Amino acid sequence: MTADEPPKRAPEPSGVDLARVALRAAREQARARGDAAQQKKQARRGGGLRSGARADGRDPMALGAAINRLLNERGWEAPAAVGGVMGRWPQIVGEDVAKHCVPEKYDEDERALIVRCDSTAWATNLRLLAPTLVARLNEDLGHGTVRQIKVLGPHGPARRYGPLRAPGSTGPGDTYG
Repeated sequence: MTADEPPKRAPEPSGVDLARVALRAAREQARARGDAAQQKKQARRGGGLRSGARADGRDPMALGAAINRLLNERGWEAPAAVGGVMGRWPQIVGEDVAKHCVPEKYDEDERALIVRCDSTAWATNLRLLAPTLVARLNEDLGHGTVRQIKVLGPHGPARRYGPLRAPGSTGPGDTYG
């Protein structure tokens, strides 16, 4: 980074994201106003809070509906959708690639899917396929859900040379970077 470049900032939310947040807040406020009015009505009747024949916010609900409500209220739609993609990874990328490359996590801030490969050759292959995979994932999840795929190579073995080692040392290569 040179002195001429401005510091990097977190990406600004787009219009669609802002609209979702505003709609969610308006729904919550309306629900809160409705609940308060219902409680006042019931208090005036002298019965306190009672459940009746009509649907109420306290009524039991199906597990699927409760999970969908929680996802919508918390704004977890995109991470949950990407989690579903991780379960269908072999169908999305193909069996050959799935044997050697596994999705590890989804970074919601950067909208990046982090994938670990078992060899540098497969990591290079996946880097070449990344634009196609991003397009395929966004087709499935919605535009802009995944902006990039970060490809990580294999984990190297721990360096353990010699019988004596300094605490915290990673071996003879720890001074080079």
